[in-house]
Amino acid sequence: MGAPPQLTADERSAALVRAKESRQIRSSVKTKIKSGEFSLSDVLILAEKDAVIAKMRVSELLAALNGVGKIRATAIMERLNISPTRRIQGLGKHQVNALRNEFSPGHSRGKLIVLSGPGGVGKSTIAAYIREHGTFWVSVSSTTRKPRITENNGVEYYFLTEEEFDQEIAKNHFLEWAHFAGARYGTPREPVEHGLSAGKNVLLEIDIEGAKQVKIQAPEAILVFLEPPTWEELVSRLEKRATDSPQRRAERLELAQEELAAASFFDYRVINDQVENVVRKLLSLASAH
Repeated sequence: MGAPPQLTADERSAALVRAKESRQIRSSVKTKIKSGEFSLSDVLILAEKDAVIAKMRVSELLAALNGVGKIRATAIMERLNISPTRRIQGLGKHQVNALRNEFSPGHSRGKLIVLSGPGGVGKSTIAAYIREHGTFWVSVSSTTRKPRITENNGVEYYFLTEEEFDQEIAKNHFLEWAHFAGARYGTPREPVEHGLSAGKNVLLEIDIEGAKQVKIQAPEAILVFLEPPTWEELVSRLEKRATDSPQRRAERLELAQEELAAASFFDYRVINDQVENVVRKLLSLASAH
């Protein structure tokens, strides 16, 4: 590879001006995308005639679209086999068509429902019922905690070692992850994106910190806080957990008080009075949005 060309001071100054103008043009395009003035298809057409727009990274274009953001943009590009560094001018014909189909007006994307609440409120019972009856596609989380006797790998959770969990984080494979009760939990990103893109309503049953992360990464997510009918009933549920030691139950009760205080962050609050009632409310929320 030869040495880079030596530019004069005037040439360097002119190059900097052109670079600044190019950034301003691409920034203006992204602003118009976010406002809805430009669609993805509009930008792809413009890029055929404008070399500056053609040099925009595909990831920037997708992230600027309403309801997409960086995380979903990355997932879409992975699924469509588009390199993370690809620019619009480098897209192949099939990739362009795939992107147009992904964001065509007739494409129906599923709704993302995030169900959270204090430990012991019955989130896993709701998720199990929904999984059995197929009303939503239920995401399976990964965790570093040990499986309980009644749990199976790939059903209730993907049980990972600490090293495996670290590898998933390094590869950016989680939509969210957090520490909870001495273990780590994370939501695999790719299956969620596949489900939503296929038009399925997706349910995430995760802890409160994870729900907050999802709202940042996917603003379109509908956050639902599951509440117990009464505090006394939640205490009763936690005290009946045979897998917990007395000390662990006391810790869970203390944590539950803190978690109940986070309800105001969520979009909706649903009382877990009966499983079927909760599921009906979740379906209603998905339809309403």
